[in-house]
Amino acid sequence: MKEKKYIFVFGGVISGLGKGIVASSLGYLLKSLGMKVTIQKLDPYLNVDPGTMNPYQHGEVFVLDDGSETDLDLGHYERFIDESLTKHNTTSSGRVYWDVLEKERKGDYLGQTIQVIPHITDEIKRRIKTVNKSNKFDIVITEVGGTVGDIEGQPFYEAIRQLILEVGKRNSLVIHTTLLPFIDAAGEIKTKPTQHSVMTLREIGLEPDILVCRTEHNHHLTNKLKKKLALFCNVEDSHVFESPDVDTIYEIPLVLYNQDFDKTVIDILGITNNRKHTQIDYLESAIKTYKSPKHEVTIAMCGKYNSLHDAYKSILEAFIHSGIFNDAKINIKWIDTELLEKNMDFENSFDGVDGILIPGGFGDRGIEGKIMSAQYSRENNIPFLGICLGMQCAVIEFARNICSMKNANSTEFNQNTKYPVIDLMHSQKKVKDKGATMRLGKYSCNLSKNSNAYNAYKKNDINERHRHRYEFNNEYRDQLKKSGLSISGINKKLDLVEIIEYKNHNWFVGVQFHPELKSRIVEVHPLFKDFIAATIKYKS
Repeated sequence: MKEKKYIFVFGGVISGLGKGIVASSLGYLLKSLGMKVTIQKLDPYLNVDPGTMNPYQHGEVFVLDDGSETDLDLGHYERFIDESLTKHNTTSSGRVYWDVLEKERKGDYLGQTIQVIPHITDEIKRRIKTVNKSNKFDIVITEVGGTVGDIEGQPFYEAIRQLILEVGKRNSLVIHTTLLPFIDAAGEIKTKPTQHSVMTLREIGLEPDILVCRTEHNHHLTNKLKKKLALFCNVEDSHVFESPDVDTIYEIPLVLYNQDFDKTVIDILGITNNRKHTQIDYLESAIKTYKSPKHEVTIAMCGKYNSLHDAYKSILEAFIHSGIFNDAKINIKWIDTELLEKNMDFENSFDGVDGILIPGGFGDRGIEGKIMSAQYSRENNIPFLGICLGMQCAVIEFARNICSMKNANSTEFNQNTKYPVIDLMHSQKKVKDKGATMRLGKYSCNLSKNSNAYNAYKKNDINERHRHRYEFNNEYRDQLKKSGLSISGINKKLDLVEIIEYKNHNWFVGVQFHPELKSRIVEVHPLFKDFIAATIKYKS
């Protein structure tokens, strides 16, 4: 394949239609055909990145190997195409304007008047191209956040219009995802919102080559509706596809595959490919297991964003991956740790639970409930996985109740604690800015043999992604170890504790990093795999 191919994925009518899943599914299918694919996200918000955004507004922050704090859609991309992405795979309006204005201040524009066209649009085009600067990929898929017609997204659409003219229609393709609502009173699916959405797209100079229509409640796209949409939206009826409600997002590649979606894409782009799919059988088998598992376990999720599950999106996806691997259905019991520390009703809260997970987070709300959840797991021999803050809670609990360090704490929650077993990292003490200043991205870790961690990874050295400011305080390392705390993972270069375990326990692991960020549908994360295996064993 000599020419670079660009695919652009837009959304219309409403947000939350699953543009990211469509882009990810297409990436999965194309990679299954042996093509080299990458996916990038263009987000219209003015934040430089999501790093300082409230999870209630934006969901989880997904961290890449290079430390970039990104939109949760980047997680979907990695989980589907099994590729580690970089900072070049994500761009916000804030980042674009920031870079352009920095260049202006440096005099790079030689005194020109800086305008949206051409300076902002040129920077957007540069960023779209940069993701494939090395010509490593056959196809670049670009998802544009928001919906067509949003005022903040207009520079992105204009830049893409220009780029399509530059590379030619044969080397570019526009996919428009849209909603086909079913109106109960009328008893039929309505196409008018899609028509208006496409009209808006055409008004800004872009034509959809493919429509992907979101349907719901078993109200499916018919041939009659396809022909109607094709006529009014100026696309071929064979280029109209359905994305229905499914049990799991990992069904979508199969749904689209069965409609010849990937075949249509490569035909439009003029790609000659005679290879057969290598990942369809695997996915079909995985979905079959997901729908008819042999086992069933319940995991207590002890957090504070329980009303917004997207705040823990990667953990929930890792549960799906590890559940499929272990032939198990994973039920989640959401534990409000703020409420738990008030009512102290541990027996009812953890009734029927086969494992306990404390996720990462910031702030002291519900923190005592998290610490007591770690204690309940330790005392009742319930399999436990603590992630980032969850690991820190386990260390605090151990210090208080095993090492007799009364009121031991993290200095994040109590600056004056007598026993600061968790403390602000030395490198963070002079940091004032909030964005992109934490310990972020990939760091190495050396594992101790004969530990749960080593048994999971089956190797001595690993690399995992981080996002935190506080860490295990080495001043207390020897004392905690003497009392029975097992330190099974160390970053040797920085001398940082990365993994702790409890001896004489069914399975108890706390990690300073975020393993959920590296779990994928085709490659289950070892810690989640073994954690779920331990819960199955515990239940039996």
